[in-house]
Amino acid sequence: MGKDYYKILGVEKNASPEEIKKAFRLKAHQFHPDKAGGDEAKFKEINEAYQVLGDQKKREQYDRFGSTFEQAQSQGGFGGFEGFRDFSGFANGFNVNMDDLGDIFGGLGDIFGFDGRRSGRSGRARAGRDLSMSITIDFPEAIFGTEKEIVFKRNSRCGHCQGLGYDPDSPVENCRHCGGRGQVKHSSRTIFGNVEMQSVCPVCHGAGRIHTKVCASCGGQGRIQENARLTVKIPSGIDNNETIRLRGQGEAGEAGAAAGDLYLRVLVKSDVRFTREGENIFSNVYLTFSQAALGAKIDAETVDGPVSLKIPEGTQSGTVFKLKGRGAFRLHGRGRGDHFVTAQVKTPTRLSRRQKELLGQLAAEN
Repeated sequence: MGKDYYKILGVEKNASPEEIKKAFRLKAHQFHPDKAGGDEAKFKEINEAYQVLGDQKKREQYDRFGSTFEQAQSQGGFGGFEGFRDFSGFANGFNVNMDDLGDIFGGLGDIFGFDGRRSGRSGRARAGRDLSMSITIDFPEAIFGTEKEIVFKRNSRCGHCQGLGYDPDSPVENCRHCGGRGQVKHSSRTIFGNVEMQSVCPVCHGAGRIHTKVCASCGGQGRIQENARLTVKIPSGIDNNETIRLRGQGEAGEAGAAAGDLYLRVLVKSDVRFTREGENIFSNVYLTFSQAALGAKIDAETVDGPVSLKIPEGTQSGTVFKLKGRGAFRLHGRGRGDHFVTAQVKTPTRLSRRQKELLGQLAAEN
């Protein structure tokens, strides 16, 4: 009976290539013999399964022959494929294109002792770092939006060399680090033995040729530190602790690579008059005993300014009045929320003799 490679990797027979690859990574991480609790036999079995299921042609042949897979293999049924289960050949070292293996080993760098993602593509200049900072605005500014100037330090692209790090007018010669090939070779020890890998030259970034004179302005770094000034538009309706992403306003990348982003955290000052929940605003209005009992017209404070509010007779403390469309603007949307005003009836504490007499008469009437 042949081995069930799907069962070994713990996937269904209709699993996608990505699901098979993910299962292999997890199993290899779990049973690697260099880890505590590892199992060398199990680890080899997992590799054997992935050698088949990770290759579309081999997988089709395996699915076709099923349990007779080993017999078909021994009879040459899988041309160019014999001996796939014998890993001894790896021990002597071989050449490998890390573009093919990079994404497989990328998640297992801690096991294999190298960064599997360091293929030719990843050897190129790195993009700039993202930056973050905070800005504080007033409550009304958060409601209606505003513009603010911010000042911060960052490594910006050198204006003289445009971030390349060399004098554009200097002579060009073959890169000495890679001998003009644009790639460098180095060996790394993996589970398969010593692997000779190729990666893009970190000096010429794959070009094979370099300028002989570094940029005098940035000393060859391609970046200079500066105090950057930006005018930032704060959108209406933004709330406390929300973040604005400013693309390309982070630090400059290496050798002309893309800049990072700036993440601006917005802090909104509290306002003693108002509180906010989402797009709605809340406040209190204080009524005298007579205003609550007899009714009145008063001014209620809103973010738009005073608004006339009609208080009906017999208003009780805690009554809520809705001012439609007087709340916060909807962020990146249309319209506004509402403003809710809660009536608070103030009980008089220091009464004159006449007031006490009148209230006594009122109490007697009641």
